[in-house]
Amino acid sequence: MAYEARSIEKKWQEIWDKNNYFEPKDDFSLPKKYILSMFPYPSGRIHMGHVRNYSIGDAISRYYRKIGYNVLHPIGFDSFGMPAENAAIKHKVHPKSWTYENIDYMKNELFSLGFSFSKKRILATSDPLYTKFEQEFFIKMYEKGLIYTKEANVNWCEQDQTVLANEQVEDGKCWRCGHEVVQKKMPGYYVKITAYADELLRELKNLKDKWPNQVLTMQENWIGRSEGLKFKLILDEKSQEKSQASHIDVFTTRADTIYGVSYIALSVDHKIVQNLISHSHLESTVVEKIKHIQNQTPRERQSAQKEGYFLDIYVLHPLTKEKIPVWAANFVLSDYGSGAVMAVPAHDERDFEFASKYKLEIKKVIECESKLPYTQKSGKLIESGQFNGVECNIARDEIINLFEKENIGKRTINFKIRDWGVSRQRYWGAPIPMIKCEKCGIVPQKIENLPIVLPEDIEITGEGNPLEKHPTWKECTCPKCGLKACKETDTLDTFFESSWYFARFASDEKTWQEKALDELSMKYWMNVDQYIGGIEHAILHLLYARFFQKALRDLGYLNDGEPFDRLLTQGMVLKDGAKMSKSKGNVVDPDEIIKKYGADTARLFILFAAPPAKELEWNDDALEGAYRFICKLYDRAQNVKKGKLSELKQENLTKEEKYARLKVYEALKKSEEVYTQTFAFNTLIASCMEALNALSICKNQALEQEAFYIILNILEPIIPHICFELSEQLFECENFKILKLKEEVFIKDTLNLAVSINGKKRAEIEISSSTNKDEILKIAKESVFKWIQDKNIIKEIYIEGKLVNLVIK
Repeated sequence: MAYEARSIEKKWQEIWDKNNYFEPKDDFSLPKKYILSMFPYPSGRIHMGHVRNYSIGDAISRYYRKIGYNVLHPIGFDSFGMPAENAAIKHKVHPKSWTYENIDYMKNELFSLGFSFSKKRILATSDPLYTKFEQEFFIKMYEKGLIYTKEANVNWCEQDQTVLANEQVEDGKCWRCGHEVVQKKMPGYYVKITAYADELLRELKNLKDKWPNQVLTMQENWIGRSEGLKFKLILDEKSQEKSQASHIDVFTTRADTIYGVSYIALSVDHKIVQNLISHSHLESTVVEKIKHIQNQTPRERQSAQKEGYFLDIYVLHPLTKEKIPVWAANFVLSDYGSGAVMAVPAHDERDFEFASKYKLEIKKVIECESKLPYTQKSGKLIESGQFNGVECNIARDEIINLFEKENIGKRTINFKIRDWGVSRQRYWGAPIPMIKCEKCGIVPQKIENLPIVLPEDIEITGEGNPLEKHPTWKECTCPKCGLKACKETDTLDTFFESSWYFARFASDEKTWQEKALDELSMKYWMNVDQYIGGIEHAILHLLYARFFQKALRDLGYLNDGEPFDRLLTQGMVLKDGAKMSKSKGNVVDPDEIIKKYGADTARLFILFAAPPAKELEWNDDALEGAYRFICKLYDRAQNVKKGKLSELKQENLTKEEKYARLKVYEALKKSEEVYTQTFAFNTLIASCMEALNALSICKNQALEQEAFYIILNILEPIIPHICFELSEQLFECENFKILKLKEEVFIKDTLNLAVSINGKKRAEIEISSSTNKDEILKIAKESVFKWIQDKNIIKEIYIEGKLVNLVIK
């Protein structure tokens, strides 16, 4: 009987579904595992990256479920966002229709692969019920001071009348219409993630050896904690009058180089620059060039060549009182520090590049032999007044102490991380639950009025915000004074939704209507034991999720400070050396693979082709190989004895049978480590293949029965349909449990020892495990007689179980 993947897979998917086989149990006395893969955006079809991500998570989930754990393994859809609006414009459909049709299609695709997701806890972040509690969190954060409003520069497309993310700006133009993008000051809502910067950084150490080092380093750099000196640079009298300012605030981590300052660089958005422009103190050509820089995104500014303009104003050096020129420069960003940089070109590469271009003074203040810029944090100070000859690391502290003593500066801790702007002028997103009242200002919606849902009678043209244009939706009354007011027409950044979905999944779905998070469920299921997703989410999503966990803890919704105990970042799936994409024409459709080979083949290939954390290169031959292995497994199983395991005595087995049995048990021994720690599924699959090959030369029915009993258990998390089918036929699935190792299998009757002469291998001998050392040396000498005859043996070395080395003269 030939292997029929389609009928076998359909049969078992229906059985699992009917028996709620993958639903988490309500018995909280059981040991638990919460396994979560990052949920997909409902773009329309799943791709091989999804197959890889979910095959990894599913294998881990099935393993723990099989050995008696209560397993939560949910799936949902990150369903708000721009692609739905783009589809609405392109196909003349409503974003909601497009989104939910895609969700239905993708759910069928995912379940056709046999993924053991809970079907009762599926959610979409665009569901009104999800929005309701997200809006509740927003209001609670606003009331606690964790969300506030401010004006800030955003990327603005005049043609489409919308704000663009940095990723949507291509060569300074709107990615959709090609219109020039400008920087525009707009009010928006900001999440005060900086309030948790220290904790976010500090608790990274608790994730060491549980998260990839690369991710921890990326987060550490993004948060960017630095200790240094904050001080004021006083403008000279003439410059104060000209700039309408008395001083410039500066922060530096290199107080030891304070005597090497030769210019000050300001962001083009700095208040002083704007004052000089508004009072016509700069030439029109300079103003034009400054405005051009202002209209560039921060990313464009940083990647551009260094550019700057002297502002014809000066500050006084805080210690020497020398006059220092002030410039506007494109490399200084307004949202980092104070938007002002103390430039020390002799000891900073960026400052040196700028100073060289504009022929500014370069003052060397650290003794060094190398050419400038010298950026090492070592060496003695020179040209530094009373600090000459002091090692710069000591001088740094002494100079800060001097500033504090003179009351002209103070020791400060700074963070690179900025507060998170969450306002989006788009339709397909969660409405921000705030009201604008002329009398009361910005007021939160009443909790009992939630959710604030989107109107469905809209037309999306790509121009402007449909909520702003809607004739009635934004009209409301102020909950504070009762006068006419307007709903906020901005919607939330979609990262807001994906920052707490893991906690919603952990909440008992029977409580979803009444509360955001069920306390009893949270206490049991949280935190996520194993989180799986792409390295591209290392910073934003993972950082925002960590922040949300801490904020919700402080609001009383959660208990712990970290959401994900362990993290696995899987590599991309490549074809022809490039990431799969429609534009490159190198996409492999999972549906076609399932149709031709079956879901188990897709799963086996994706887990065998490469270790999970590495990139995987698509290989049609390897896919065929995976299919052939499953066919071989199925064919061999047809001859295996059914029912209770026959008695198998190790001492009665032949040498070949003992070897085959050893290979089976080596795979079983490896399986626990693979499923719980290393996730090196490729090595486990290889071990099973090796065991099956070793069995092929054996004719022992009892041995083959035991081998299949074990191998089907090991492979079930990877290729579940075929393993359930064969295990049911042969053992009524009695083999799906914890299997114990039999230590006698690992005891070898004979040993193979290398025999070396003066360290060079000359022979190999096979001896009984019980042979004593003297007998071993005698047999070894006999095996290499032609090399040692007429020679003096001056030393005999026996390394137990490995080799004999004879040293001769």
